[in-house]
Amino acid sequence: MTTATTRLRLRTDAGDEVPFAPSHLVVAGYTGRDLDAVRRHIEELAAIGVPEPDGVPAFYEIAVDRLTTDTSITVDGRSTSGEIEPVLLRVGGRHYLTVGSDHTDRELERQDVHLSKAACPKPIASTVIDLGDDPAAVAWDDIVARSWVDGTAYQEGTLAQMLPTGQVLAEWDRRGAGGTDLALFGGTMPLLDGGFRYGADWRMRLQVPGRAPLELAYSVTVRNG
Repeated sequence: MTTATTRLRLRTDAGDEVPFAPSHLVVAGYTGRDLDAVRRHIEELAAIGVPEPDGVPAFYEIAVDRLTTDTSITVDGRSTSGEIEPVLLRVGGRHYLTVGSDHTDRELERQDVHLSKAACPKPIASTVIDLGDDPAAVAWDDIVARSWVDGTAYQEGTLAQMLPTGQVLAEWDRRGAGGTDLALFGGTMPLLDGGFRYGADWRMRLQVPGRAPLELAYSVTVRNG
């Protein structure tokens, strides 16, 4: 699923410009390292009507024009939420890390997970960390992720809970899905209180050891709401 219209202007944390016109936007799901916990989570979601994936990790490719660095997005439903994700960008053979939000329509998710993800824009930060040709060039397990909704803590933990995003990308490539220049959302971690929250102001932070934090903040407006 591609489009030629999405062109983002990103900068590394060292100030270098990174023009980015991705051919694929992929959201990975169920990327936890503890497979038993992943299975329990799938069963919990199934209990509230969310369809089970065909396999894990699951991949949902959506139109690349959903990717944005805008600080505000518009959605159609009131029951939407955004969870923090490491986002791996592949640009001409180089890899870059940033932080993003897999904003999702939770009501639509009960009918079709793929459509629920395609229904909402996918914000990412405009600052990236250059990983060169090796997506394992950072200590993934030591990266701390935090998110807040309307000023209240929503998620917190290290990426040690999840498969390294470089490994998830390798699985995407192994399945032959392709895409030289792409953005891959690498999955998220549990919620602090176990339940989705729906709010207007979202803030995300990835703290990579020894680097300035990658930060994302955006607001949500409900269309005709």
